[in-house]
Amino acid sequence: MSRARADEEEYWHSSKFRAFTFDDEDDELSQLKESKRAVNSLRDIVDDDDDDLERVSWSGEPVGSISWSIKETASGSTSSLEGRDSSLQKGSSSYAAFPKQVSSYSLSSLFKGRNKLPSFQSLSDALTDTGVKNYAPELRRPKAEYKDYTSDWSPKDTVRRMQRGKVCSLERFRSLQDKMVLLDEAVARHDGNVITAVLIFLKRTLRREILFRELEVRQVALCHLIHFLRETGEQKFLLDLLRFLDRTEEVALSQYREHLNIQDVEKRREFLKGCIGLPFSAEDTSHIQDHYTLLERQIIIEANDRHLEMAGQSEIFRKYPRKASILNMPLVTTLFYSCFYHYTEAEGTFSSPTNLKKTFKIPDKQYVLTALAARAKLRAWNDVDALLTTKNWLGYTKKKAPIGFHRVVEILQRNNAPVQVLQEYVRLVEDVENRLNLATKYKCHDVVIETYRDLKDRIQLTAYKCKVERGSAEEEKINSILSN
Repeated sequence: MSRARADEEEYWHSSKFRAFTFDDEDDELSQLKESKRAVNSLRDIVDDDDDDLERVSWSGEPVGSISWSIKETASGSTSSLEGRDSSLQKGSSSYAAFPKQVSSYSLSSLFKGRNKLPSFQSLSDALTDTGVKNYAPELRRPKAEYKDYTSDWSPKDTVRRMQRGKVCSLERFRSLQDKMVLLDEAVARHDGNVITAVLIFLKRTLRREILFRELEVRQVALCHLIHFLRETGEQKFLLDLLRFLDRTEEVALSQYREHLNIQDVEKRREFLKGCIGLPFSAEDTSHIQDHYTLLERQIIIEANDRHLEMAGQSEIFRKYPRKASILNMPLVTTLFYSCFYHYTEAEGTFSSPTNLKKTFKIPDKQYVLTALAARAKLRAWNDVDALLTTKNWLGYTKKKAPIGFHRVVEILQRNNAPVQVLQEYVRLVEDVENRLNLATKYKCHDVVIETYRDLKDRIQLTAYKCKVERGSAEEEKINSILSN
C-alpha cells in the first residue's frame, strides 16, 4: 500500500513531457505514442487493496467515461457497433481485439472517498480505428445562459433586457417599492409591451386596492391597464377599477357594452331597459332610450313581416323576398327597410317611414337620401318625383333636394334610371359646369344643347354636333338653334 502511494507521489511530482516550443520537431505520431504511454501508466498507480470487493458498474464500462455516456444516450447504436467489432475480430487477424474495459470505481473507493482515474482509449487508437463511429458526449449549457434567470438585475437593467426580448424573472421584486420602481422604469422607456407585461405582473401579485391606489397617480400606466382590461374582456376587474376612480359614466358605458354579448333578443331588450337608469350623461341617456325603443320596434316589425311573408299575402314580399332579419340592425338600415317594404303605410303604424322619422328625429337630408335609394331600387320613379316635390304656402309646387340634385342624379343613374328621368333632374343642377359634366357623362343630349344655347356658345354647340348621331332629333335641334 505504502509503495503504491510513493509511486503515486513520484508520478505527480515528475513529468515526461517537455514544454512546447515552435522549434519542436517531433512528429505527430511520436507525440501520440507518448500520450498513450502516459495514459496507460495511470493503471499502475491504482492500488489493489480492494480486490476482495466486487467492482460495481451498470454496463461494465468506466463510470463517467465517454463510452459510458455513449451507452447511456445511444444504447441502440452501441449494440450495432459491438456486432460490427465482433465480425471484425473473427474475419481478420490484422485488427487487434478491443480489450474489455473494467470499471475502476469500487465500493471501497466510494466509502473511503477516493476518486480513481478511469482508463480511456488512447488518442492514437481513436485516430487509427476506422471501424468504430465516434460520438461526442452531450455538453452542459454554458453558465452564461443561466444568468438571465438567476442574476440580481436592477429594475432599470430588467426593463432594458425586456425591451431586447430577453427572458427576465420578475418574481424577485417582492416589495411594493421595488415593484413601483420597476413600473416607473417601464413607463420611462415608453415601451407599451414592457408596460403591459409589468402591469400583468403587478395585477397578479398585488391586492386590488393597493394596485388601484398606486395607479391613480400614474396616469400612463392606468390608461394602459384600462385598455388591456377592455381588450381581454375582464369586465369585473375593469368595473372595480372605474368605481375606485369614481368614473361613474365610464362604469355605466362599460355595463352598457355587455348587451353585445347577449344573443337572445328578448333578454337584450330587458337588459337595455335596465340600462336606462344608469348614471349616463344627458346625451348618452337619450341614445340608450332610442336604442331600447328601436329594438322594441324591430321586434314588432319582424314578427308581423315574417307572418306576412309565410302567408304569401303581400305582393312585395313575394316579388322581393327578405334576405335577412331586421333585428339588431342600425336605425338607417331600419329606415331603408321600412321605405322598401312599408313606404305607403300610414304614419300611425310602427313600420311607417314617417313614423320612424318622427319618433327618432331623423334629419330631412338623411331621410330623403335613404328613401330615394330605397324607391330608386324598386324603380318607383313616381315615388321619387313625389319625394322631391314640395308645395309653398301659395300652393305652387317645385322640386327641392336637401342632398343636392347632383347626388340625386348619381343615385338614379346607379339604379339604371331612364334617360328621360335623368334629364329632368340634371336640368335642376344649379352649377353650369357641373350640369354640363353630368349631362355629357350620362349622355343627356337635350340638356347639353339647351345649356349651350342659353350660354350662346356657338363654337361649343357646333363641336357637340359631331357627337350626336346623324339624322337624329338632337342634330336637327342643333341645326335649328344655329340657324336662328
